[in-house]
Amino acid sequence: MHSRLLSFISDFERALLADDPSPDEGTWKNERAVNYRNGLARVQLAVRLPDGRMQPRGAVLVQGFRLADNVGCLKAQLSWTGTETTGAHAIFSKPGCNWKSEARKLAANWMAGVPAAPIAIEQEEPAAAAM
Repeated sequence: MHSRLLSFISDFERALLADDPSPDEGTWKNERAVNYRNGLARVQLAVRLPDGRMQPRGAVLVQGFRLADNVGCLKAQLSWTGTETTGAHAIFSKPGCNWKSEARKLAANWMAGVPAAPIAIEQEEPAAAAM
């Protein structure tokens, strides 16, 4: 499962490039790090703008592991610059799993931006019992 980390990150980056080849008229300049021993990979997403400045966009942290039934799983934690909100996605190695397609879906989720905050629904307090 750990060998999938770098290839999954590469597929994710290719999907970003295909969907937005020139973000803000700049170019993607991402930095990757992989720790196979711990089953972790990270890609810091940034854009080099036409004036040469780097604009951080966020990050994706991917953890590869095996479940109790020995099924492989990747868990991705998405983050965006300027917010503490994150998103998490799990991808299970099941028959017919297309890893490139899963990386493309993850890239689309990241490109969609920060997910809406969950809406807190207040419950009405029960009416006081009649005295």
